Amino acid sequence: MFQQFYKRKKRATSAQLLLITSSMMLAACASTENRVESTTENGTSVSANQIDPYESFNRPMYSFNMSLDKHVFKPVADGYKFITPDFVETGVTNFFSNLRGINVVLNDVLQGKLQQAGADAGRFLTNTTLGVGGLFDVASEFGLHNNIEDFGQTLAVWGVENSNYLVLPIMGPTTVRDGSGVIFDRAANPGSYVPFVGVLEGINERANAEGAVNFINEAALDPYVFTRESFLQYRRNLIQDGKTDASTYEAELDASMDDDTDQIAPQAETAAPAVAADHVQALQSVKPVNLDSSELTAFDDMLRSFEEASLKMDRLTQKTKRKPG
Repeated sequence: MFQQFYKRKKRATSAQLLLITSSMMLAACASTENRVESTTENGTSVSANQIDPYESFNRPMYSFNMSLDKHVFKPVADGYKFITPDFVETGVTNFFSNLRGINVVLNDVLQGKLQQAGADAGRFLTNTTLGVGGLFDVASEFGLHNNIEDFGQTLAVWGVENSNYLVLPIMGPTTVRDGSGVIFDRAANPGSYVPFVGVLEGINERANAEGAVNFINEAALDPYVFTRESFLQYRRNLIQDGKTDASTYEAELDASMDDDTDQIAPQAETAAPAVAADHVQALQSVKPVNLDSSELTAFDDMLRSFEEASLKMDRLTQKTKRKPG
């Protein structure tokens, strides 16, 4: 099932959760234990306390961001969607996607992807001219699809090892390496130098991410872990240009789940069936969500990551229930 996702070309979306505006803040906090393993960019499995040693900082910051989103960003985004016609929303999304094209081309060159740089430059010029400043995505009709390239990926190509997972205020999930790359990305984005353009971009991205946020809140047993695993797998897929081996990942899941269940408290064995039953009942009561085209776009490149994280959580629950007393 996963192989169809790995074969996809990288196409740009606004699906990164809570990446609303730029806010840099690096923090070092005490490490805590976690029961889920992650996978590094080179395919090596590591325990969660290795990839997320700042969890005692990250979890409260995640809760802060979600609370801020609930009381500030979501109402603003809902108002924006209410008063803005769909074709205008699409145009705004296209405009900001095209504006980031300059940054994409620069990182293409820095990574040595000269052929892709030529295609991305052609896409940018086509949409800027024929697409009326990027309001219309004309280039996609010519087969010039949007790619996602940023300085965090460039640092990875240059050999900078993946660093610890970090949740920043407002900005949301990142890593120390990728968070540092945001400084370059913002500097290379012309919109960063125009007042209030960043605010509009943030509102538009939050509006487009509505479906993804609802999916996490409704489907995840632990939204923090689910978001972390999804984000890390999403970034890994971008850095590897979607060339991850699905069979290798599933084998890693089986191995990591065996280790994870050994760390789960005994009382979880009796609680798991009840929790699972309640969770299934809750999911059955959820009404189907009608997604418009902009919300579907938010799932494009992250859908594979959600599937992987969901599979990981499901297997952990199943192995917990099967473990003998």
